[in-house]
Amino acid sequence: MLIKPKMLQPGDKVATISLSWGGAGEPDLKWRYEQGVERLEKVFGLEVVSMPNSLKGADYLYDNPKARAEDLMNAFKDPTIKGIISNIGGSESIRLLPYIDFDIIRSNPKVFIGYSDTTVTHLFCHKAGISSFYGPAILMDFAENVEMHEYTVEALKKTLFTNEVIGEIKPAAEWTSDRLEWIVENKNTKRTMYPNSGYELLQGKGVVQGTLIGGCIEVLEFAKGTALWPNDAYWKDSILFFETSEEMPEPTYIEYWLRNYGAQGILQKAKGIIFGKPLKEKYYEEYKESILKIMKELDLTNLPILYNINFGHTEPKFVLPYGALAEIDSENMTFSILESGVE
Repeated sequence: MLIKPKMLQPGDKVATISLSWGGAGEPDLKWRYEQGVERLEKVFGLEVVSMPNSLKGADYLYDNPKARAEDLMNAFKDPTIKGIISNIGGSESIRLLPYIDFDIIRSNPKVFIGYSDTTVTHLFCHKAGISSFYGPAILMDFAENVEMHEYTVEALKKTLFTNEVIGEIKPAAEWTSDRLEWIVENKNTKRTMYPNSGYELLQGKGVVQGTLIGGCIEVLEFAKGTALWPNDAYWKDSILFFETSEEMPEPTYIEYWLRNYGAQGILQKAKGIIFGKPLKEKYYEEYKESILKIMKELDLTNLPILYNINFGHTEPKFVLPYGALAEIDSENMTFSILESGVE
């Protein structure tokens, strides 16, 4: 069982951190970072500190993975910091692994949140035995043009700012993955939103419950075979969550990766799976076909699978706490988190 961190409260100090791409420190993106910080302050009442290396720019951070890891370790060690929020993902935070002290993380449980390449840091937390949160990042969701989406705001409040049971996660009424250039001129331009069709049940029946584990499916590939890969016990009776990145991998890759999870016995241990909405809904139908193909190969056609879920590389999004007990109700096509995210 993973240790839950203490809930956040208005007035708490939180750290922003760059664990992979250093875009938050690029001069032309400074306004975007500051807008995300302002939302943390005004919408959630938090005090924000940026970790010392986090705004040194993309080139410096690429060349210095140890500096990124030091920021993470120092943020966990600092007793005045109650939460850590990833600025954005990237592609190579696995390079931090040699510099991580898991005892520091284990001894200082606190809220950590982010998505995409930040999946690697979630696995750092997981290995250290603490629950973390697959959810919004500073440059994306917090710095959303004009204002944060209310669906995302409510999800954060429900997951991080109260120790009550999170409960049913309803589908967002609308979604977008439209790309607007991150330039000041677009600051007051809202992205086009599209009606959301809700969850789809790909297969399975009945009600299943399991503990949450997963992340960005491409990034999880970095961790396979490393010290970060969770042992068999964590996959048993799990609800897996997978989503794809802005790379929008071809459906055959989904098949390759899922076959590996089958070969490891992970899919056979799971109680169910949820899949995030694909970016731009590209390969929306093709991904479904690939998923069902592999489940048929593995004789897992009764495993409940919900699709088109609002997390990961889509806006708006909700928050998934690692290790929390969740439920898929196949008959009613609902997804619920049956406990609190925080203490």
